[in-house]
Amino acid sequence: MYKIGEIATRAGMGTETVRYYEQAGVLHAPERAPNGYRLYDDEHLKRLRFIKRSRELGFSLDKVRSLLSLANNKDMTCRSVREIAEEHLSEVRRNITDLQAMEQLLQATVEPCPGDNSKTCPIIDVLFSGK
Repeated sequence: MYKIGEIATRAGMGTETVRYYEQAGVLHAPERAPNGYRLYDDEHLKRLRFIKRSRELGFSLDKVRSLLSLANNKDMTCRSVREIAEEHLSEVRRNITDLQAMEQLLQATVEPCPGDNSKTCPIIDVLFSGK
């Protein structure tokens, strides 16, 4: 059994993050010791590591819930998990495309700026122009 600080360290996150995941409903509440301390077990640790890795891959908390639900379902199929992962991958690719377009626009906005001590700035002009 682990206290919150111990399980947080083992899972590679802070104690507030562990509490947040409990409040968000992706980590079930642990037992309490007679002194009121939370007591986590190895299943909590396994679940926290799953949540952490899922979040590192950019899955939303709702998608983490869905993945955990599938992982805990004896009727789970790899197809259902893959559908969630493919949907997320498509979102990531769209975000990359959007960020690349934003990068090009920002570069075109920054390039004309001399970065000197003049009182006018092409970046400010572009931002005010809305173009």
